Amino acid sequence: MTPILRRMKVLAMTASLLAGLSLGACSSLRTHPIKHPSTALPPATNTPSGRYIKSELDRHHDESGFRLMTRSTNALLSRISLADHAKHSIDLQYYIFDNDATGRLVAQRLLLAADRGVRVRMLIDDISVQGGIDMLDALNAHPNIQVRLFNPFNTRDPSFVSKAAQFLMDAQRLNRRMHNKSFIVDNNVAIVGGRNIGDAYFDARSDTNFRDLDLVAIGPVVKQASHAFDEYWNCDAAYPVTAYRGKHASHYDLAQLRVDLTREARKFAQSDYAKATLDELPYGPSADRPGAWFWGHATLVADQPAKIDAQKDDPELRIGPQIKAMTDQAKQSILLISPYFVPGDKDTRYFASLASRGVNVKVLTNSLASNDEPAVHAGYSRYRHALLEGGVQLYELRPAAGAPQPATSGGTSSGVSLHAKAIVVDQKLVFIGSMNMDERSKLLNTEMGIIVDSPSLAQAVTRFFDTATAPTNAYHVVLVGKGLPHAGQMQWNTIKEGKPVVYYHDPDTTLQRRLEVKLLKLLPIEGLL
Repeated sequence: MTPILRRMKVLAMTASLLAGLSLGACSSLRTHPIKHPSTALPPATNTPSGRYIKSELDRHHDESGFRLMTRSTNALLSRISLADHAKHSIDLQYYIFDNDATGRLVAQRLLLAADRGVRVRMLIDDISVQGGIDMLDALNAHPNIQVRLFNPFNTRDPSFVSKAAQFLMDAQRLNRRMHNKSFIVDNNVAIVGGRNIGDAYFDARSDTNFRDLDLVAIGPVVKQASHAFDEYWNCDAAYPVTAYRGKHASHYDLAQLRVDLTREARKFAQSDYAKATLDELPYGPSADRPGAWFWGHATLVADQPAKIDAQKDDPELRIGPQIKAMTDQAKQSILLISPYFVPGDKDTRYFASLASRGVNVKVLTNSLASNDEPAVHAGYSRYRHALLEGGVQLYELRPAAGAPQPATSGGTSSGVSLHAKAIVVDQKLVFIGSMNMDERSKLLNTEMGIIVDSPSLAQAVTRFFDTATAPTNAYHVVLVGKGLPHAGQMQWNTIKEGKPVVYYHDPDTTLQRRLEVKLLKLLPIEGLL
């Protein structure tokens, strides 16, 4: 046994011991907690919003209506507006619900809705709950709010060491996460897309913010979203937040949370962010403000919750085959947006085969400079050269420190990172959802999204793509032609300060960062990315 393997074994044994100690703590998870099944309430038709939606749907029969949310501030305000106008129910399902300024603002609006008698069901993946469990526990103390954690750790609010130890002991289960994102109000309107709940998703952080896409939806697709939510809410992997042994929040804790959230909401309303957001309001409809809709026949696609228990790949449990059936129809063009793009050998050949029969295949993903996961970039970079040789066009988002991002935000940030997941086929079919184009999304996490047949929506997503891939916002990666210096090498083209700039390695990155990626490429971790 080599010294490195010996140290790894010692680490694993130590972690296992720590996990054993932590599992014996008073906050351990009950194996069979008491929980009662519930289902979505019927669509509300006796409310102003319900009557407005019905009048719209009466003119479009079996079609669903959509609004595309590219601006992060509008994405936040739409959720706030929907919560403020809810009359009967709010069901929300998220991979991340951060205990930060915008997360607590959404929590405050959910609490106010519950005070009005609205039933609130919150299903949150447990991977990032750390630091927010007390808030969720206090919200759950409200008689109209239920909070459940998906695939939780064995201890309440575990430390990093405890999490690592539990991962080592139970990797088969804990490595599989619920990546779904939906926000459904009165079973009449839903928000589905790529955004989680937290400052980074709403342009409210001072450092890096995510660029993302959501759909506000009305029509038959909303009932499909509610059905998918119910399947997750009632599955065995969803545990009440009270499933941990020990003391839980009381109505006193809820009262204190109410005071804290109200004070913080008042402070947030006076912030520069809120004032800038209010300035934007006249320029576009929010979820509850009348405005134009994109109409089309739509299908909500969602992995089955059983996917996290599958011992081997079962295509019937996942949405991948439905996405492929959509891209198989391409005759002219495919636009693909994925922050984490690790196609593997099979999909690399697939995209190259599409390009070989005349389909214009364009991909937008993160550059190394804008990627928050260097390991994922290492996986992507393995296939970059082969994709280019196969005729696929690659664009990588620039971090654009301090520069305006007109396509996706209303102001500036010190950095941006792509988080949107979308596909457009032949300027007609559109997919927007939570699924990255990588093995983790395909086989490990659960995912969801909406497939829409709507040329007008496709046109709107194409505008997003075109602006994001403009030379001032992205690097265009190409292969240098034969007979030229650096022939056969990759070249990154962009425009800075009005002048063309060319790179022959990942731009705007340090040597240390590039070496890190090279080392990560040596590790057999692609199936985990």
